[in-house]
Amino acid sequence: MKNMRMLAGAAVMVLVLGLVNVYIGWHLSVLLQAWLPGMNTAAYWTVFLVISFSYMIGRVPLPQALRPVGRLFKVIGSYYLACMEFAVIMLPLTDLLYGVLALAGVGLSAFVTEAGTTVLVLLAVFLVWGSRNAWSTVVRTHRLKVEKSIGTSVPLTVAVASDLHLGNIVGNRHLRRMVMEMNAMNPDIILLAGDVLDDSIEPFLRNGMEQQLKQLKARYGVYAVLGNHEYYGGSIAQYTEVMRSVGIQVLQDEVVETSGVYVVGRKDKTAEHMEGGRLSVETLLHGVDRSKPILMMDHQPTGFGIASEAGVDVLLSGHTHRGQIAPNHWITRRLFELDWGYLLKNKLHVIVSSGYGTWGPPIRLASRSELIKLELVLDGSMSFGADKVSPAAKPVLI
Repeated sequence: MKNMRMLAGAAVMVLVLGLVNVYIGWHLSVLLQAWLPGMNTAAYWTVFLVISFSYMIGRVPLPQALRPVGRLFKVIGSYYLACMEFAVIMLPLTDLLYGVLALAGVGLSAFVTEAGTTVLVLLAVFLVWGSRNAWSTVVRTHRLKVEKSIGTSVPLTVAVASDLHLGNIVGNRHLRRMVMEMNAMNPDIILLAGDVLDDSIEPFLRNGMEQQLKQLKARYGVYAVLGNHEYYGGSIAQYTEVMRSVGIQVLQDEVVETSGVYVVGRKDKTAEHMEGGRLSVETLLHGVDRSKPILMMDHQPTGFGIASEAGVDVLLSGHTHRGQIAPNHWITRRLFELDWGYLLKNKLHVIVSSGYGTWGPPIRLASRSELIKLELVLDGSMSFGADKVSPAAKPVLI
């Protein structure tokens, strides 16, 4: 029964995707016919439909010899996803404008070419600006006060990255910049808050990305948690072992004490629907000395109240990408208590990152690639009104 529901859901998704792309494809064909009279319609639709479904085609398992072709399809499909979202917003507005002008009796003989050219120019601007936001990273510094002590007045520096989505699109070049910038923070602890992988572990291993992560240096260790995409990829055991081999501990409902600070790593919320599930926060913290600072990573930003009541001091999440491409951030803002930025809940500091990498198209609009630098004062001797810290505090461009 469960499999039948999944198949029915997949069929509906493919049908909707098909209808949307027919709508987009028809508009593009009208414009191309205006520019290229006599265009071969059958050839056009064949090419267009292959491109529009290329992301799905690229995810089909292929023999070793054909995998480069699959990767090419996935890259093309990733960019098309951004174009599709842009078209879904712009084309209905264009159709509405056409209808208004027609009712007003305005001549529309040149509307197709003028409107089509305008939309394509806007698409080009969208892709260029969105690419800049995806690859040009901001470092956001949060200086927070935690009323617990580890016997030093020197702030604890914690470097945080989430949602790297390492794979065929986000690769070693972007990863090297992240490693360089995080090491430049001279951190005491480095935390990777989930979705290090973009589903499949294959490109991660093929491109030796673990060797780049091996270069991360922190006095008291580098720790990671699983995100939903590690679960989707299905190679958690292999991924965990590879990360361990380069000195990064992947915490799966585990707690580590390092230099008087507890680092807590929860399994992703995806695990709740799998065999074994995941531990509650209270169970996970059983036996922990709550007079000491507690930093917790939970990839999806949920359960702030529970974490606060359990005595967690800093909760770090990602997952949302802040919608990645506007206006998706209007949706994430309503789905989560905090979809991006900083929140003080009782004494709990919550920070949700928009992420370092991207899922699908390497395009961001109304969001930026970011890294987080935390400066934690733990002896209570300083006060800077943590409730006034903004998510954009001290942005630094890489």
